[in-house]
Amino acid sequence: MLPRWRRCISRLFLIPQRYVLGLMGLWALCNAYTMRVCLNLAITQMVNNSKSGDDSHYDPDACPDDSELLVNGTAPFKPHAIFDWSESTQGLLLSGFYYGYAITQIPGGYLAEKYGGKWTLGIGLLSTALFTLLTPIVVTAGGATWLFILRVLQGMGEGPTMPALMVVLARWVPAHERSLQGALVFGGAQIGNIFGSFMSGFLMAGDGHWANVFYFFGCFGILWFLFWSILCFSTPETHPFISDEELKYLNESITGSDNKSTRDPIPWKAILRSAPAWALLFAAVGHDWGYYTMVTDLPKYMTDVLKFNIAATGTLTAIPYLAMWISSFAFGIICDICVKRNWHSIKTGRIIYTTIAATGPAVCIILASYSGCDRFAAVAYFIASMALMGGYYSGMKVNALDLAPNYAGSLTAMVNGTSTLSGIITPYLIGLLTPDSTLKQWRVAFWICFAVLVITNVIYVIWADGEQQWWDDIRRHGYPEGWKHGPLKTSDDDKEKSKKKEAEGTAL
Repeated sequence: MLPRWRRCISRLFLIPQRYVLGLMGLWALCNAYTMRVCLNLAITQMVNNSKSGDDSHYDPDACPDDSELLVNGTAPFKPHAIFDWSESTQGLLLSGFYYGYAITQIPGGYLAEKYGGKWTLGIGLLSTALFTLLTPIVVTAGGATWLFILRVLQGMGEGPTMPALMVVLARWVPAHERSLQGALVFGGAQIGNIFGSFMSGFLMAGDGHWANVFYFFGCFGILWFLFWSILCFSTPETHPFISDEELKYLNESITGSDNKSTRDPIPWKAILRSAPAWALLFAAVGHDWGYYTMVTDLPKYMTDVLKFNIAATGTLTAIPYLAMWISSFAFGIICDICVKRNWHSIKTGRIIYTTIAATGPAVCIILASYSGCDRFAAVAYFIASMALMGGYYSGMKVNALDLAPNYAGSLTAMVNGTSTLSGIITPYLIGLLTPDSTLKQWRVAFWICFAVLVITNVIYVIWADGEQQWWDDIRRHGYPEGWKHGPLKTSDDDKEKSKKKEAEGTAL
């Protein structure tokens, strides 16, 4: 029974605390993605890459410039572009975030499972917000080298975000509410891309300084942390003003946090030998390659190739993410209906929507690259590409919960940590492939993206599964026939040691 003062406070909340958590989780991912992508658009105004009329890299297919302010009639005027970085250097800077992001995925999942997701997530995003706020000072003082180091540190702060959020949601959201809450929370990523792109373009429009972007989103992240610290807690039992009714409901509906199997060691030996886990990992690599190509380099393509001005770039970069956000709900509803009516199995659904989300964008980005300077067609293909990519949320994105509901945080950390290599490789590779930002150079980069998306999807189609794997609950499923790699449960370890001791005693 709650104390009287806590009952009074709980009555002030008009919505249940699990939905407050969902909204704050949405805001968390929104913050994470705005701070992740704000450099993608800002860098187009930080670098002075104007070319003179006698440049040896003349591109006969170059698109006309719609900017109002021109220098010598050849390139848009950028009043605050103080850096002279090559395309490969810019690619390295854009990939720096993902070096740190990959490093802290698994440690973040471990800390969240051991100490709770509230502070693992909160402190991680707070550090990223502080680093974002310091970006203009750091890059002005130390140039590309210091900025790269800072981006790595930002990535380290954000690494625990997804594993910690998965752990918190597992403690707070009943199984039959996870579709709605998942759509609510994970939609924050696309809202972050939309908001980040639009606000970045708005803040830099006209003579706006690129530093304003980092100041704005850094403060936005700190504001989120203050609300998160006050309103959200790792488990319902530790929440100081949750209502008696909701606490009782959650205790009766959620058993995952108290399940004995969650106290067993993570079954890495079995996970690393699991074909469906590897299929999920390859699908994630393909998704991230296509996604990071769009998120990281679409602003550069819009500015350098299609020659949109910065305000238009911010708006047009946001529209594809809006399409992806909307389509993810549509795909999710359709998938749920088909599964409930037994029109197809969970496994088939995961394969169908992952295939839509891989092959659809692969085709669209190729069509965009061959649309040349037809801006309307190029933007339409990019929007279609991201809209089809929304199928991932009904496909491989939730597949970890199918395969391993008890170890979804650890499996997610492993998959995300590995697939983040795409975020490291993609921006730098595109920088190397597009030294002059010509249409033909970008076309090569898009063909490589096409190949990665298609090949990884084929691997997923062959080995994907939609059922709980035996290693996720050994007490229920037992070991498969022919398992020769030792025990996975703590109790089995104890039995193994006892048998060894007995054998040694008998031998003596």
